[in-house]
Amino acid sequence: MAIARLHGGPLDQQLLPLESPELDSLIVPYGEGQVVYRRGGALEHTGDGDGPTEAEFWFVEATDEIGPSDD
Repeated sequence: MAIARLHGGPLDQQLLPLESPELDSLIVPYGEGQVVYRRGGALEHTGDGDGPTEAEFWFVEATDEIGPSDD
């Protein structure tokens, strides 16, 4: 199993399971919309004894406005 480490945006510092470490971007549901993260850098911890493979993903955009509402 691989892990996606998210940077920036509303999911900053979150870890998500990553079924395919070769992915270049993630689209994750958030509220009523989605947030988009793009991979940056090479995979880390790809050896047999150094823990799960990790990929860093950086926030790109959200399909809906993120922030407190006026409700």
